[in-house]
Amino acid sequence: MNDPDWLQWAREMQAIAQIGLEYTEGPYDRERYHALRALAARAMAAHTGANLERIEALFSAEQGYATPKVDVRGAAFRDGRLLLVRESADAGRWTLPGGWADVNLTAAENVARELVEESGFVVRVRKLAAVWDRSRHGHTPKPFYAYKMFFICDIVGGAPTTSVETSEVAFFGAAEIPDDLSHDRVRPAQIRRMFDHYRQPDLPTDFD
Repeated sequence: MNDPDWLQWAREMQAIAQIGLEYTEGPYDRERYHALRALAARAMAAHTGANLERIEALFSAEQGYATPKVDVRGAAFRDGRLLLVRESADAGRWTLPGGWADVNLTAAENVARELVEESGFVVRVRKLAAVWDRSRHGHTPKPFYAYKMFFICDIVGGAPTTSVETSEVAFFGAAEIPDDLSHDRVRPAQIRRMFDHYRQPDLPTDFD
């Protein structure tokens, strides 16, 4: 279930180059780190068919010490049914509301913001259900390493409302989860685990 070796190597080269460029003071070392970053971009372009210049620009925009990115997802239930939204992007597939965490907000504040923006529902975040390594759960491979944080949420207000990011809002029972999930964002096993956490509130937080 891990990402392919070439992707792990390319990401590691990019991270080493990014950290090196942040801390080195020697001009020759900077030249070497730039070369290493370019090599990582070439490796990724060669294996994905993506535009090399676009990948180089993506890598160049990353500065400072390289750390995993954080994606937050909210599992909100009503009468035992799980809230999902249909993405406007990704061929209109279904997913748990969520996205990349923004700065100056806690993880819980981020997921609550994502819920109201993507579904129209106001929630109270009740529990951190899982912190999963994105690379180890069968998600679509991506250039940057990421952790996914899943929260159980209680709906306290609002009404189903679509947004520029979503085209439909609906609730599903455990046996009704649609086949066309956005595997880039959530996996069927993760959905099933959210039902477990909803039914058994004392379950410990899953990780890795």
